[in-house]
Amino acid sequence: MDADRDAVPDDIAVLKEALAVERAKGLEVAAELAVARAKASQDEALIAQQKLQIAKLKHQIYGQRSERSARLIEQLALTFEELEADATEDELAAERAVAKTTTVRGFTRQRAERQTFPEHLPRERVVIDGPTACECCGSNRLRKLGEDVTRTLEVVPRQWKVIETVREKFSCRDCEKISQAPAPFHAIARGWAGPSLLAMIMFEKFGQHQPLNRQAERYALEGVPIALSTMADAVGAVCASLDPLLRRLEAHVMAAERLHADDTTVPVLAKGKTDTGRCWIYVRDDKPFGGAGPPAAMFYYSRDRKGEHPQGHLARYAGILQADAYDGYNQLYLAGRQPGPIREAACWSHGRRPFFAMADIEENARRKAAGKKEIPLSPIAVEVVRRIDALFEIERSINGRSAEERVQVRQTLSRPLVDDLQVYMREQLAKLSRGHDLAKAFNYILKRWTSFTLFLEDGRVCLSNNAAERGLRGIALGRKSWLFCGSDRGGRRAAAMYSLIVTAKMNGIDPQTWLADILARIAAHPAHRLDELLPWNWTPASALSARAA
Repeated sequence: MDADRDAVPDDIAVLKEALAVERAKGLEVAAELAVARAKASQDEALIAQQKLQIAKLKHQIYGQRSERSARLIEQLALTFEELEADATEDELAAERAVAKTTTVRGFTRQRAERQTFPEHLPRERVVIDGPTACECCGSNRLRKLGEDVTRTLEVVPRQWKVIETVREKFSCRDCEKISQAPAPFHAIARGWAGPSLLAMIMFEKFGQHQPLNRQAERYALEGVPIALSTMADAVGAVCASLDPLLRRLEAHVMAAERLHADDTTVPVLAKGKTDTGRCWIYVRDDKPFGGAGPPAAMFYYSRDRKGEHPQGHLARYAGILQADAYDGYNQLYLAGRQPGPIREAACWSHGRRPFFAMADIEENARRKAAGKKEIPLSPIAVEVVRRIDALFEIERSINGRSAEERVQVRQTLSRPLVDDLQVYMREQLAKLSRGHDLAKAFNYILKRWTSFTLFLEDGRVCLSNNAAERGLRGIALGRKSWLFCGSDRGGRRAAAMYSLIVTAKMNGIDPQTWLADILARIAAHPAHRLDELLPWNWTPASALSARAA
């Protein structure tokens, strides 16, 4: 009996029907799971909001002068904004999953009643032209019944206003059919904020490292109070809207012939403490070897620094990787790796740093002028730095030239210097004790000599990994402002926005202006033409309108 029931039918039509049924069940399960996740996220956000309100009341009553309680409120505010953004992302994911089924009940979050826009803000009335003929019978005998008004809070630099988009209703005198222009697209679902305001919030948070609670305080002082939950809701929605663009950016970066890689620490809020997470960066920059590919950067977040993270990031990459000597990259350099080999290119700036610390003549001059104790300088370190600097001088003369030209110059000018440097380092290493700082610095380079000299054979390789370090510089500055990430999902959200913002900067584009324009267009933009919105392909909507005129 069981064998008959479990037997697979031979009829193709029956198999197709069974497959369709199983797919429908799978969509239902996925939708139910997404709805459950959205409900759980809503509960977590609500609990965080209540904790924040309680902490504020306690601070108001008991601890107005307590620095510790003020810091706790900032921590709770950051946790709440991350959970609120999580809840919005999960709600949108649930809506998409439910739309694919007919049996799963949808989920809509319960939001606090939104504050009305302040009356003192100027209004700009934008009227969408109504229909001129009845959509039902084609008659042009229409009369106006009324209008629907959608209010959107928008911002002009340091000038706030409310845009009232009016859609007039008309009814047909012949058949009584009501006609009305379709509602305009919003950058985010249930949009309350215009694209310029959304771009400002996102750029302030991720580009200028200003947490939402500090932004909310500043906006309130300007006469426009916006609830922290409302702003966090917008952050989650914007990140969800920009995700398809982020995937295109990731594909572009991972198609590079050569990547720069690096990582830095990111404090992450934990129970009663902060953990140390990591932010990874992979930079595509073909300009040094005359490549046509536009520059771009892809960021990732992880809770720790295990090697599995870069191995996952680069699972489908094959090419040249410029990075420091981190053991987590070693699996990527194995000969039989799939989908192809990754060749290690070491960074001469990393190799030079320990020598430079023992050869900083300028620092000693500053210390001497200030009356401080001078640092003991090493003549050997000074000589190594001088030789490496000569290599960098050659590189500056060939920057931007083709890979073939770079190799020719390097073989002629750089190779003799590199060979002499290797001989010099081995001679000096033989005279030093094993634990000497100089010996450690020598071994760092000599043990990776093949990686350090790859630039002599391949013109695409750079002498340093400075491109990745420049990309991480903003995070190092931001740590002093935002202190920590509110959660792991907040870290991943930040990495996504860093990718878009840093890539825009690398292409000479103002990130806030670019974000404002694409947020105004992305909802109605054809999915197969999303590449047009990437920073290096982007043409502002105003320029497109001028061309059309």
